[in-house]
Amino acid sequence: MRYCRWGAALLGAVLLLTGCGSDKNAAELISSEGAGKAPASDQIESYKSSDNNAGTVYEPPEAVWSIFDETQAEGNDVVRLDMSQSSYGYFGIRVFSESKIKVKVEKDEDAYIYTVPSDGTTAFMPLQCGSGLYKVRVMENVVDTKYAAIYETEASVTVTDEFAPYLRPSLYINYSPDSLCTRKAAELAEGAPDALGVVTAVFDYICGAIIYDKEKAASVTYLEPSDIDRTLTEGKGICSDYASLAAAMLRSQGIPTKMIFGYVSPDDIYHAWNMFYTEETGWVTVGYQVSGDSWNRLDLTFSANGTDGEFIGDGTHYADVYYY
Repeated sequence: MRYCRWGAALLGAVLLLTGCGSDKNAAELISSEGAGKAPASDQIESYKSSDNNAGTVYEPPEAVWSIFDETQAEGNDVVRLDMSQSSYGYFGIRVFSESKIKVKVEKDEDAYIYTVPSDGTTAFMPLQCGSGLYKVRVMENVVDTKYAAIYETEASVTVTDEFAPYLRPSLYINYSPDSLCTRKAAELAEGAPDALGVVTAVFDYICGAIIYDKEKAASVTYLEPSDIDRTLTEGKGICSDYASLAAAMLRSQGIPTKMIFGYVSPDDIYHAWNMFYTEETGWVTVGYQVSGDSWNRLDLTFSANGTDGEFIGDGTHYADVYYY
């Protein structure tokens, strides 16, 4: 195992989800009495914006979006791959096939595998391991669980901004200017004094609006991209839905946010959560300090559903594996 810029990435593994856990499902750790309620005072000790920002209003930077430039795309009759936006930390792909398609993205010893649409729908994937030589292999299902490569390429990438991959839509965090989640995030951001105020507003909204979907958790066997607006309209989801929703809402307001998959001890629950970035300081969430000028962990699944803060602990219980 080798560490990517901000944590470990398993080599060539395909993500598998059984609800949100392995030996013990996350649903067992979530209090049904807490579902759908705003975060309790013992979960959030305090959160505040900087006193220096009193009287100000947060003005989000102009939103940035992922684009696919067909004129820059390379490939063949089946695969169209656009690496022209790699300096912004992502690339786009379109695949036209009647078979299931997987894309393997490698840098050095780090590897991510994605299942992408095969109907020509554009999928965007982050270059989350920073600058360097990336290898992209597109594989088509041939029989059972066997895949054969139908296109391969390499690209030397220079990511000009470390936050760039975490400010745009991607395969697992798919939103647009017209998305319900984007419009709701803008509404929540109105009147916030700073970026931290936006994070607080989004955190409180999701905690109060979305409950854990135990039925879905029992049926999920592998990672699928969340339908973020559906999570909002139905008011329920599993850990990946919480994390996708939070990332989309915060990114749309110019706040770099990661969606992370990994394990939570002591029961090795396979789980999804977020990390966001802000230069501001001042608030505490899920039982440990969220510091300024660093990446901060945000676990909405447990916070929204009344889980004991002692389980979440000081953050050392979390083992980051994949970043999106």
